[in-house]
Amino acid sequence: MFEILPPLWMRGDAFAMREYLTGSITSVFFALTVDNNLRFFHAYCDLSDRASSERMRTAIAERESRPVKAMTREERLEHIWSSTHDDYRGYAGERFSKHLWGKRTVLFYGGQRGTVLKLLDQLTDTEILAKLPVHLRYLPDAIAA
Repeated sequence: MFEILPPLWMRGDAFAMREYLTGSITSVFFALTVDNNLRFFHAYCDLSDRASSERMRTAIAERESRPVKAMTREERLEHIWSSTHDDYRGYAGERFSKHLWGKRTVLFYGGQRGTVLKLLDQLTDTEILAKLPVHLRYLPDAIAA
């Protein structure tokens, strides 16, 4: 860490790295008190948007204040996407209507129909449960938590 440039900015309990990941996106580090415990977080923020780091702080605080064992539908889908091997995920193309091109897809075992290419955001709750690892299948929905 000794060869890193000084922070781009420091604001109370947050600072941004001077080295950009790409374009105007860089690392921002936060020190947040969650449930009376000081915790540290890292996120990537687009500094061309002045409110980006504050929105990230709010999102982290909201997420970390929820019960630990809860996931939103979006978090479940992101987990499926990130844990699916590249060979079994991709983006909608000519098989789909033109307005769907570029949306994320995953291969799904459809029983008697065999393997089916499905849009990630159109997976049913049952299909999502089938794609999640066992320890995440029966977590309550974060909205109900």
